[in-house]
Amino acid sequence: MSWQAVVTAMLPEHWLLGGIVALLLLEIANPRARGAFAFALIATGAAALSALWLHASGYANTPFPGQYAVGPTACLAKFLLLAFAVPVLLLSREEFGESRYYALILSSLYGACLLVSAASFITLFLGLEILSLPVYALVLIGSERPEGAEAALKYLVLGGTATATFLVGTSLLYGATGTLDIEAIGKALPTATSPAPTGVALIVAALFLKAAIVPMHTWAPDAYEAASVPVTAYMAVIVKAAVLLAALQLFGSTAIPAQASALVALLPLASMVWGNIAAIGQQSFQRMIAYSSIAHAGYLFFAFLGAAPDRSRTILFYLAAYGSMTLLAFTALPGGGEAAAQDRLHSFRGLFHRRPLAALAVAAAMFSLAGLPPLPGFIAKFLIFRNVVAAGHTAWAVAGLFASYLGLYLYLRVIQIMFMQSPDAAIAPSRARRLAWVAAAICLLPAVAIAIVPGWLLDRI
Repeated sequence: MSWQAVVTAMLPEHWLLGGIVALLLLEIANPRARGAFAFALIATGAAALSALWLHASGYANTPFPGQYAVGPTACLAKFLLLAFAVPVLLLSREEFGESRYYALILSSLYGACLLVSAASFITLFLGLEILSLPVYALVLIGSERPEGAEAALKYLVLGGTATATFLVGTSLLYGATGTLDIEAIGKALPTATSPAPTGVALIVAALFLKAAIVPMHTWAPDAYEAASVPVTAYMAVIVKAAVLLAALQLFGSTAIPAQASALVALLPLASMVWGNIAAIGQQSFQRMIAYSSIAHAGYLFFAFLGAAPDRSRTILFYLAAYGSMTLLAFTALPGGGEAAAQDRLHSFRGLFHRRPLAALAVAAAMFSLAGLPPLPGFIAKFLIFRNVVAAGHTAWAVAGLFASYLGLYLYLRVIQIMFMQSPDAAIAPSRARRLAWVAAAICLLPAVAIAIVPGWLLDRI
């Protein structure tokens, strides 16, 4: 394999790596120097555009056979992850100026991109760890709450548990099949020896823990609430999406056996139910979003019950809708004041009377996450349940549909607080954030496209 092929195939990763090196050199030269945000934004933007270019040109290559492969779908997934990172960086500008924060963000993004192109369990493991390790530190950086250290430690311990579980499952699969190549293991599983099903179950459990599927979700509410707003947005969207894309690498083209469908559906269904119910009583917006993300992780894993040919584009479409609307909600949050006070739902009282555009943006995000037509969330959920019914799992689809209705109240509750309650005089006045509005505009573009021309977008995934 020529070096030109390696450079082209890993162009998004190379842009991120260049940004990381530049940030580290900046930190060494002058820890107080400005410009870290610009370096990170340029590197991420260039990486996203290069991934989109590779996808549009239909580029496919295997620079490292059996370890790393690139195709149009993988490039589109990378573009999605990197595009989501741009609003996160814009949100970060007012809260973080130091190089270390942006170096951690780019490092985690590098792991996410590596995950999408993983062709073996070795590369997949490296991608998961490079994605996760910086986030443990990000939860603590910028946290103004006393429980920040506890939340970061809980996330670290449970993340380490997921890593250990993944490694044990991988070793069992290697013992049963004699290979770590993902495609080869998929072909060998039907005739593999007895440890193979246990290995698959452990790997699924590890991914469930990383994605905060019930009952392996307990770290998410604490970590989301304790972290700063940009880091919570990063975890809720990019980390969640990367884990689902890792699952897609493993099981995207594999038909779910009839005897395993109940196991695959049960925990995601429990996540839908518990995530929606537990979110209702939350007084913290970030904690509410944590439970909302638990429910949406359930919808995403539910998509694996659908037919294998449509699974990839359904999940990518859902991630685009979920990610853009969740980020929109964060970009429209009021700025200024103490973080813990601004995060309380009572600070949203009468927001429409104080900042009508922010209230309308949050309302659009809430309606979409609730799955109300004609917004992107409705179309994304419709595609998932339609595919599940088409695959013959009608009973599970009906159960999932009822579980989705449980989420209506929690999202409408936020809208009721913003539009139907009078402003509280005790609430400190909020300030508009210019870069946050730029991020909101970026989030609205895919949302409008999904709502207006969903078929055109699906044909291009």
